Amino acid sequence: MTFQIHALPEADFAPLFALSDEDLAARHARRSVVTHSPGVPCRVSLEDAAIGETVLLINYTHQPASTPYRASHAIFVRAGVRQARPAPGAVPAVFHARLISVRRFDRDDMMIDAEAVEGRELGMVLTRCFWNPAVAYIHLHYAKPGCFAALVRRA
Repeated sequence: MTFQIHALPEADFAPLFALSDEDLAARHARRSVVTHSPGVPCRVSLEDAAIGETVLLINYTHQPASTPYRASHAIFVRAGVRQARPAPGAVPAVFHARLISVRRFDRDDMMIDAEAVEGRELGMVLTRCFWNPAVAYIHLHYAKPGCFAALVRRA
């Protein structure tokens, strides 16, 4: 069974780039210019931001379900990028060299399993995860900082 990795839509974040730093702070967000790469993975483009690019670091509710797993965390988004649309079964390069937490959820939005894997193994692991019919969707997190990376569904 194949999988589909879903980036976040740019429309959810584009208006934030026009806000003042004070308005961003009121929304628990900060604007910055990238000074090193790799290391600032955008959740919209599913690419690392380049040195000199403007990004927002925002608190994003990636698990809005009314369960004990409701969660939010910091994520980076780049200005002026389009939502990545990886092909079914494809793993974007932004994941390849990182340790990834693979968190499996059922239809009731309860986590039923999790593991940390090397990004170069992610495609094989996601395929295996969806062999389990109880897995409704998967959240990927960058394991070291713990922040949400992407949603994965069956293709």
